[in-house]
Amino acid sequence: MRATGLVFHDSYLSHDPGEAVIGTPAEPYPYDEPVPPWEHPLRVKRLKELLDRSGLAEQLTDVAPRPAELEDVGRFHTRAYINRVLAVAAGGGGDAGLNARLSRGGFEVALLAAGGSIAAVESVLDGRVQSCYALVRPPGHHAMRETGMGFCIFNNVAVAALHALERQRAERILIVDWDVHHGNGTQQAFYADRRVLFISLHQEGLYPENSGLVEETGEGDAEGTTVNLPLPAGTGDAGYLAAFERVVVPIARQFKPDLVLVSSGLDASRFDPLGRMVVSCEGFRQMARHLRELADDFAGGRMAVLHEGGYSLSYAPFCGLAIVEEMAGTRTGLTDRADPDRSARLRPSYEVGLDVDRALREIIAFQSKYWHLSAPVATV
Repeated sequence: MRATGLVFHDSYLSHDPGEAVIGTPAEPYPYDEPVPPWEHPLRVKRLKELLDRSGLAEQLTDVAPRPAELEDVGRFHTRAYINRVLAVAAGGGGDAGLNARLSRGGFEVALLAAGGSIAAVESVLDGRVQSCYALVRPPGHHAMRETGMGFCIFNNVAVAALHALERQRAERILIVDWDVHHGNGTQQAFYADRRVLFISLHQEGLYPENSGLVEETGEGDAEGTTVNLPLPAGTGDAGYLAAFERVVVPIARQFKPDLVLVSSGLDASRFDPLGRMVVSCEGFRQMARHLRELADDFAGGRMAVLHEGGYSLSYAPFCGLAIVEEMAGTRTGLTDRADPDRSARLRPSYEVGLDVDRALREIIAFQSKYWHLSAPVATV
């Protein structure tokens, strides 16, 4: 077992984004029965249940969250936006941006999510644990400097990374975002900051619109430190692992991070209603292994994984369990129940598709302006 921490608090389950909405402007679905929110508390609750029932939670170090200070979130977000979130929550609830809704009390929960992310990072920087999983809610990677977006209120990973940089606890931070949607808010936070290498793997053209293009690489002396990998629908385990082996890992090794952070969206999973990437529990485990090995080689094992999206209430929690198992260096056997042997026979689990290979070739050709990358072997 490796020393691994867990951030969790029951208050994360109290965040209420209201019923699901459709259209622009957003309005309730035209059904008699309301559609439950995609960003449902069971997303987090069920992963915690799996950690408890597998016995793994007992082997993890409890890392208590604290509410982030206004100074903490203000390192990225504008004061006008912070005040707007506070006013919306105090007024009984509403939208703090573009489908970033919260209810009364939601301001405090959002601060606790950002603060829990900071606590996770501090726990690995202090050496209490080698790695830490922050099972926080609401998610954060879409939240922009001046507005919330896509279920996200405060940008948890940006706030935590800026906290580490401000306190001079880290100098070169790698952020890998494997949520199926592009981490546009995190990209905005570090687009001109060469201290942070931001790598986003996401389904091409999904959300936000026209965001996360290969050509978006950073600006000024930070050009090249934003790396976008828009991948075609149906990429699967084989395609994601090829992306890691051909692009993510080689670039990260050249960057030599002293802290590894992960925006851990589980909506690339094979049963997610908001994505079409068909990644299995084992796929997430292997991606976590790549980053754990990077952290071991360059950052003294220091790695914090922050919970983001993932909307399959039955399957995504098992993917989260696989990630924590890999971080802790153990297997509980529970993920085998979610992925029977027949799942390994799905073609995207073992074969890199032609569309994926083409996308990776284009990404490598573009990123070769900034990083030393080998051309992949031609697909037969």
